[in-house]
Amino acid sequence: MFLEIFQFEFMQRAFLAGAVIAVIAPLIGNYLVVRRYSLMFDTLAHVGLTGVAIGVLLHTQPVVTAIVVTVLAALGIEYLRERREILGESVLAIFLSGSLALAVVLMSIAGGLNVDLLSFLFGSITTVTSTDLYFILILGAVTILTIVLLYKELFLISFDQELARANGLPVRLLNNLIVVLAAITVALSMRIVGALLIGALMVIPVVAAVQARRSFVQTILISIVIAALSVFFGLIFSYYFDLASGGTIVLHTLAFFALSLLFTRKT
Repeated sequence: MFLEIFQFEFMQRAFLAGAVIAVIAPLIGNYLVVRRYSLMFDTLAHVGLTGVAIGVLLHTQPVVTAIVVTVLAALGIEYLRERREILGESVLAIFLSGSLALAVVLMSIAGGLNVDLLSFLFGSITTVTSTDLYFILILGAVTILTIVLLYKELFLISFDQELARANGLPVRLLNNLIVVLAAITVALSMRIVGALLIGALMVIPVVAAVQARRSFVQTILISIVIAALSVFFGLIFSYYFDLASGGTIVLHTLAFFALSLLFTRKT
């Protein structure tokens, strides 16, 4: 009876997409958490809603428009942050509120919150299409490969940008690369987790992994395991109990976070 869940194509797509998201979400999350830039994920998620609304209005693939809009917004946020004329938190607040307002207006033009828009808001395992899966697999592989190849460079600029400049690294280019990867990850994750909860999947597993007080690489691996287990059990519970996939996944991440706190206290 348990294995019947894997007989359905939509669940196969959901598990494959979820597996990729479970890797890239905390992978990117680790780099932004150490930079104290966790709110970036929520900001980009709200920006992604604008991209989804545009896609619905234009009758195109919402995932594509979400990726384009979030990438452009991420580059804009990073540009304003580097100029240092506006505080980083203020930049995020401006983009978050502005993009949400624009998304609401576009949604009203599109006729309100239809089923497609709701699936991006809260996540829905039944709405992951074959096209969505292809985008997630291809861009997920590109993201993982980029992080693996540039691990040392991205690690250095995340912890000490001045030292990175002294070593001749292209800091601006690498900073832009990180936020672009974060934007892509957010846009790809919206189908599974939902825009309102994607920040949790990218941050909570990382914070839980940090409790183990291991090296940066080990923290990344632990956070990926936590995210993967959360996605796996979240999808199973959401299927058998008819629950929202995004909320169920995030609740599992919170459960693992609570366990991490209990474990570190005992040790």
